[in-house]
Amino acid sequence: MTHINTATRSDPRSNQLLAALPQDVWERWQPYLEPVDLVLGQVLSEAGRISAYVYFPTSAIVSLLYMTEDGGSSEVAVVGNDGIVGISMVLGGNAMPNQAVVKSAGTGYRLRAGAVTSEVQRSGIVLQMLLGYAHALMGQMAQTAACNRYHSIEQLLCRRLLLALDRVPSTALVMTQELLANLLGVRREGVTAAALKLQRAGVIRYQRGRIDVLDRARLTQRTRDCIGTAVAA
Repeated sequence: MTHINTATRSDPRSNQLLAALPQDVWERWQPYLEPVDLVLGQVLSEAGRISAYVYFPTSAIVSLLYMTEDGGSSEVAVVGNDGIVGISMVLGGNAMPNQAVVKSAGTGYRLRAGAVTSEVQRSGIVLQMLLGYAHALMGQMAQTAACNRYHSIEQLLCRRLLLALDRVPSTALVMTQELLANLLGVRREGVTAAALKLQRAGVIRYQRGRIDVLDRARLTQRTRDCIGTAVAA
């Protein structure tokens, strides 16, 4: 178990799925939930491989990445305190379809995948909860694909910032332009130009790998038809 400073450890029920568990399920899981530090760049699972654990982020944000044959990657969805990393493992999948990588450091909890699978087989309520989350995650993936095809870099950047804001208790995001370019699958110069435009408009403030969102309403407005995903995800 990764060491966590007890002064900064998040309540496991900061994760929305854990908070929504029926009391009897919570009591069964609580003794086995392991607090973990989720470090920037940490790979939680590899595509095509079986993972022993599922993760419930509380303050970290994890990217689900589609990996190409030549080693490239593109972000297809994000998971934060709204969900679980490894849902395919507990809903009958034989392996993870995407690589899961921490893109915003923070805390979370992990639980053996077998314990969740057993609960799914035992409890229809837990199965319904996880299926509902899986449905929302697939919706996020579909919207990401559409946005990547049809929208400008500025719109993609605004949407990605909103997805992060929905999953952290702050308006400050630790993100470099290089990281954002990799996540969006675009050139760094494009992200630089889009971020500068937003900064000049007073929507964000960017310096030294930190983005402060100054006007969320205007950030949301600039996403236009991307807004549905950022709000619903």
